[in-house]
Amino acid sequence: MGRPTIVTKPLAVGLIGITGSGKTTLATALAARGMVRLSVDEEVHRRHGRYGIDYPEHEYGERERPVVEEVLAELVDHLRAGRDVVLDHGLWLRREREELRRTVEHAAGRLLLVYLPVAKPELLARLERRNRRDDANALTVTPSALDDFFDRFEPPEPDELVLVYAGDPDAVLDQLARDTSPEGGAPR
Repeated sequence: MGRPTIVTKPLAVGLIGITGSGKTTLATALAARGMVRLSVDEEVHRRHGRYGIDYPEHEYGERERPVVEEVLAELVDHLRAGRDVVLDHGLWLRREREELRRTVEHAAGRLLLVYLPVAKPELLARLERRNRRDDANALTVTPSALDDFFDRFEPPEPDELVLVYAGDPDAVLDQLARDTSPEGGAPR
């Protein structure tokens, strides 16, 4: 008798973090390792320009909503085609993370949530540098806007089973390997 074949479901990695926490950097690193990267911010930028410059900050949610729906549909298509995906989007609210979990499960995929916690002083320093750029991932964020972001952000609770990111993309891949091994594994 041969070894049993282990069939794994396609994977979706969802990134949880405030603007400037490193989601795009991690998503890009995972894409370089073979995952499909889907970015909500880049699509909003492509359609509408820069946040706070080409349209008022208070309109972002209205502009983002249809993009999120379309990106989630694309995520489902990739999972159903057997491709692993990383969603470059903040998932600030628990209900967004729960919706992503349902969407991924409905597409017969599996989800790994990765939390990128960064202290406010570090985010301010990062955003100050980013505010000088004009690309899709360089939202112009003021200190008062960052305060508002923190007020609205819901950090993951222990029952959400997230991997806390410590700066090493390979650690995320290692976790994925453990999750697909016969012994399994649980995020920390």
